[in-house]
Amino acid sequence: MDRVEINIDQNSIPTDHMTTSMIDSEFYKCVRRDNIEEFKSRVLLRKHLIEKLVTPCGNTLLHVAVSYGSDEIIAYLTKEFPVLITTQNSQEDTVLHLAAREGKAEEDTVPSHAIKSLVESNPSVVRMTNEKGNTPLHDAVIKGNGELAIFLASKDPEVAYYNNKNGRSPLYLAVENGNKKGILDDLLKSKGEDGDALPKGKSPVHAAIERRDIGILEKIVEAKPELLRLTDEELGNSLHYASSIGFLEGVKFLLDKFLNGAYERNSEGNYPIHIACKNDSVDVVKDPKVVEPLVNATDKFGNTPLHLAACFGRPMASFVLVRDKRVERFIVNNEKWTPYDLAEQQSKIVEEEFDIANEMTVVERQKFDSKKSIPADETKGKEAGSEEIAVNYFEAVMSLSILYFHACPKRSLSELFPVKRPMPLRGEEMKSLLGNLLVAAVLVAGVTFAGAIQLPQLRENNNPGDIHHELNSTSLNSSHENLLYGYLFLDVGALSTSLMAALILLWSNFNDPKFQIHAVVFSTYLVFLAIIMMFGAFFFSVKIALLGSHGGSLAVTITVVAVMFFIYLASLVIHWMNPAFVHQIFLQLLLHCCYYIYFFLFIHGEWWLAHKLNDHPKRSSRY
Repeated sequence: MDRVEINIDQNSIPTDHMTTSMIDSEFYKCVRRDNIEEFKSRVLLRKHLIEKLVTPCGNTLLHVAVSYGSDEIIAYLTKEFPVLITTQNSQEDTVLHLAAREGKAEEDTVPSHAIKSLVESNPSVVRMTNEKGNTPLHDAVIKGNGELAIFLASKDPEVAYYNNKNGRSPLYLAVENGNKKGILDDLLKSKGEDGDALPKGKSPVHAAIERRDIGILEKIVEAKPELLRLTDEELGNSLHYASSIGFLEGVKFLLDKFLNGAYERNSEGNYPIHIACKNDSVDVVKDPKVVEPLVNATDKFGNTPLHLAACFGRPMASFVLVRDKRVERFIVNNEKWTPYDLAEQQSKIVEEEFDIANEMTVVERQKFDSKKSIPADETKGKEAGSEEIAVNYFEAVMSLSILYFHACPKRSLSELFPVKRPMPLRGEEMKSLLGNLLVAAVLVAGVTFAGAIQLPQLRENNNPGDIHHELNSTSLNSSHENLLYGYLFLDVGALSTSLMAALILLWSNFNDPKFQIHAVVFSTYLVFLAIIMMFGAFFFSVKIALLGSHGGSLAVTITVVAVMFFIYLASLVIHWMNPAFVHQIFLQLLLHCCYYIYFFLFIHGEWWLAHKLNDHPKRSSRY
């Protein structure tokens, strides 16, 4: 028999044993050899001290005998000194605690007749707890001592429901250990009723859910279905917990056996479907059997599952719910907020937290680089916090983008395009803006004037008569003339508009300051238009220069590049000419499109691919 090591550290001697006597080496020899005759003879010599003989850590002779498995000495001490049965050492372990921890985890130790007699003589020892709050049955289950666990449960079935200081009962521990050696089966067969402490502790059903073990759930339902009703103070009932970790098989099983649990609220006022949305348990949210009863149910704050998915930044849950036709996408909570409004508000809060975290991280890193005064472990922990916020920010914005396209309330034109008067500029700012625009207008005018001056030279270098004589092509004449007219139109137009803008700006310097704002706005449009026309004139001049050349691929390449740059330039001009609120709407739409595409390609795509790969082996096994 394997032996439990006894701690004899002098520092662990409790104060209440300082006046007691120490067990001498001769007693140890007798106990180790289970030499009952010699042991009795020594006991007779010190009979009045037997109950006070202890090791430095408070173990009595009965503790030592149990640790060595000396059955004859155990039986003798139990009969002659029954008070030793309930005596506890410095760790508050009784002899039965030591017996429960005997043996190896992979072996099953059959309790001896002496241990059984010990329990029979004083059944109260079964309920005694040590400093961890464990009964002997707790220790037997933890160690995997199945035979003794079965024996103890048969003597006092209620102990199977006693919680230790961690809130774990022997029944919970048996589930947590995966029904090792069938201990759970025997505990479930016990006829004891659940004690008062069990609902306040950890439910064994929750332990089975945590292991995602549907087999253990079936055993619990078959033996004690009432355990499904037990709730955890933090985790809620069994359906709450299964929904929070996305255990779809367990949720379906519990709905079949414990349907009322789906309509129970936890301490925060949430149904299981709300918990699934908070934790982005997509498989649970996507299953129609789970979602249908409470698809639009509200918590105590009036939030539906879609509200909570949006508020907690759960993009997959938001995507699944918002595309479900049964979900009311525009329902409001107690604060009169739709899911989109709540997601928008939450994204602003997370964005502020993200910015603050970034600023703090940068400042701390600068201090560390300059003064070398911040320990490395402190900065490392704070950087990890900022990364966590970054993930939350990214998920919150993706959820908002999904709702923007599927659940954004319709707004009036006055809300989308508010009419705002231009902000007045200070004198220095106005002068600077006028000067910059005037310089740009004069530069464009100078360039286009130089182009107009070079027009006769351009006609001589590309004489249509020479070209016609050389290439013998009538269509080339007409192309040349059209390109020349186009160049002339754009160049003169750019020159005219830029000169007009320059004159307006000069004129505004000698007028009422209020007129300057309108002059700047109008001149800005003219300068932008002149720049576009100047670029067009340049493009026509390049086409004229390439006309009749044999480099067809070069001409095509230059044309394509010129068109691309023209479109880019035009888009910039249009962007600058629009009011600020139009820019915001445009950028908002662009960002939402980017986030939505990223979500659909990577996050939803990864989830879809993973499920397809999981379904493939199942389909293959059918054939």
